[in-house]
Amino acid sequence: MTTGQNQLDKNLLSAFLAENIENFGELLDIEKFSGGQSNPTYKLTTSTGNYVLRAKPEGDLLKSAHQVDREYKVMRALQHSNVAVPKMLLLTDKKSSPIDRMFFVMEYLDGRIFWDPALSELPKENKQEHSKIYDAMNANLAALHNVDVDAIGLSDFGKPGDYFARQLARWTKQYHASEVDHNEPMHKLINWLEQNLPADDGIVTLVHGDYRLDNMVFAKENEDVLGVLDWELSTIGHPYADLAYQCMQWRLPNKGSFRGLAGIDRKAVGIPTEAEYVASYCKRRNIKTINNWPFYVAFSFFRLGAILQGVYKRSLDGNASNPEKAKLYGAAVPVLSAMAMQMIEQE
Repeated sequence: MTTGQNQLDKNLLSAFLAENIENFGELLDIEKFSGGQSNPTYKLTTSTGNYVLRAKPEGDLLKSAHQVDREYKVMRALQHSNVAVPKMLLLTDKKSSPIDRMFFVMEYLDGRIFWDPALSELPKENKQEHSKIYDAMNANLAALHNVDVDAIGLSDFGKPGDYFARQLARWTKQYHASEVDHNEPMHKLINWLEQNLPADDGIVTLVHGDYRLDNMVFAKENEDVLGVLDWELSTIGHPYADLAYQCMQWRLPNKGSFRGLAGIDRKAVGIPTEAEYVASYCKRRNIKTINNWPFYVAFSFFRLGAILQGVYKRSLDGNASNPEKAKLYGAAVPVLSAMAMQMIEQE
């Protein structure tokens, strides 16, 4: 592979990886995945098998973004839990890295990734398979939130309590740092969230931060989750943030740059309604009801908008992993904030 923006030099990596990963073999090919907007991700083909390398992007970065070391730490800690994660093999910092960027290497999961929440990649008539895929996602999310963070050595992985207050402050700051053109609905949304912030209820778990269908690898032969990917935003936090973020998919359209479930006849294809999905999660975690649900969903719209704004800003600065897709994300931010405000007014 030739060198360039977010590309890797095979010659620089080959000897380093062979020395630091047991039975790595000879590095034969490097292929960049089309996903991984935040941190460029690559498939490594060697004489002994396949691996995945995930690195920080090049260029000047926001201080609290692109923390691939946190991804490595949480997945390694979850290795023997009920949460499906790939095996971690190597983490290297910028100082010792042959590519002058922090990166980690993990096992390659040979399975299926579904990019469309409507599961358009599968036959519509296979309702049972669709239902099992959503149920497997739901079970894995509940398992994550049931993990004892102290038992797996992640008690220092974040600050317990006041999760939404801290996250709102963090992403508001990140959004303002990335805003290019004034987005009035986004500013209204931030103001509403600040005024309607619920009191801390004391619930604390490990959270993924970007829990959705296309961040999971499913087995080819069944509906089991082989691994949950993209843990960059994981922390000690509030479980309803993960649940609401995934349920946002039910409210997003399935057209243009959006991949949601709004307008899809979910019953016809075997996909649960948002209420059914939340009920299944609550049953698995022995929860009677979730108060302040509109706030959690609105917060999810806001945080996604702030994330996409950051990706768009990096594209303008020349540091985006996929510049063309980043531009689409930038156009989506005003739409997301307007949808959130519409939901707030209706509910």
